[in-house]
Amino acid sequence: MSKKNSYLGPLFIIGILFFVMGFVTWVNGTLITFFKKAFSLDNTSSYLVTFAFFISYTVMAIPCSMVLKKTGFKNGMSLALGVMAVGTLIFIPAAEMASYPLFLVGLFTIGIGLTVLQTASNPYATILGPRESAAQRISIMGIANKSAGIFSQIIFGKLLLAGASTGDPKSELDKVAMPYLVLTAVLVILALVIRMSKGLVEVSEEEDDAPVVGQPVAAQKTSVLQFPNLVLGVLALFCYVGAEVIAGDTIISYGVSLGFPEEEARLFGTYTLYGMMTGYLLGIVLIPKYVSQQAYLKFSAILGLIVTVIAINSTGFTSVICIAILGFANAVIWPALWPLALSGLGKFTKIASALLVMGISGGAVLPLVYGSIADSIGSTQKAYWILVPLYIYMLYFGFAGHKKKSW
Repeated sequence: MSKKNSYLGPLFIIGILFFVMGFVTWVNGTLITFFKKAFSLDNTSSYLVTFAFFISYTVMAIPCSMVLKKTGFKNGMSLALGVMAVGTLIFIPAAEMASYPLFLVGLFTIGIGLTVLQTASNPYATILGPRESAAQRISIMGIANKSAGIFSQIIFGKLLLAGASTGDPKSELDKVAMPYLVLTAVLVILALVIRMSKGLVEVSEEEDDAPVVGQPVAAQKTSVLQFPNLVLGVLALFCYVGAEVIAGDTIISYGVSLGFPEEEARLFGTYTLYGMMTGYLLGIVLIPKYVSQQAYLKFSAILGLIVTVIAINSTGFTSVICIAILGFANAVIWPALWPLALSGLGKFTKIASALLVMGISGGAVLPLVYGSIADSIGSTQKAYWILVPLYIYMLYFGFAGHKKKSW
């Protein structure tokens, strides 16, 4: 068997895991609109969905690395799926009790499992196969992730938002029980399959510890905080994930606020994900043969700025489509930020990666800020101004921040 074939099998399994991660992550946009109606929530309270889900990344980022040291990548992935299954199962009593706080506990638990799964599967995809094609493999995983998000929004949008409302919160919430029971069963089965899989071999993370050529500076540093490109990169990632989640998870509620019926607005989130998939595919073709990751990062931030301003100053479906185009603008920022932030970290790479994962908390905090602004000014459209400073900062990091090697 050729070396290429030897890692295609494990990568296929990792692709399935990225699909699962996308499925449970991108359904949040549908849940925000569903819970807002079922519990009569304001914008701020409805975005506690994203807060509960993404804040787990901050809480668990560093503990995750300790868990994976004990379990290894393969058993860690199986454990993560089991934790996610506990989270989805919590949705059943939450629906029975009509308890929004209990739903948030379920989302937080799913997020904990996802943090472990993400921490294990990202480096696994990087380590398996040639280093020079790692970015391409991660982009392919991104396509699996976003295509799952499209499926989840179509399926759950149909189950939760299509059709006339019963007017009874309890019967509305009962719509959640069966799909999440099925999801629990799928996660448990997948956890067992991963645990027993012979194809998913254990790999050593030391394989990903090769020294960075021309960066002896890491040996002279005593703290990870002495690397400006990392610290500024964590903030850039915080801004990026916040912008990504706002573009993906607010668009359905935004469409409803503009007067679109839920039957139509439930599909708006898929437009953002289609944009992201297009961006990934373009990135695979263009980077690094025709354009550098830094150049693509600058282009993405500029496009994000322009499209945000148009969205705020246009009306109806044009404005919705502009928010969806942000998905295209955001797509390649994640894979571009990581190598720039980790450049020259050497022995500090692992703790630096954990700090970058903590930057995912932007997806918890910034949508909540968006919702609070929308409530205070009475406009979900004008609240998108929050995206402008986020893209400006990402643009700064692309031009200058990543080059800064000392304070």
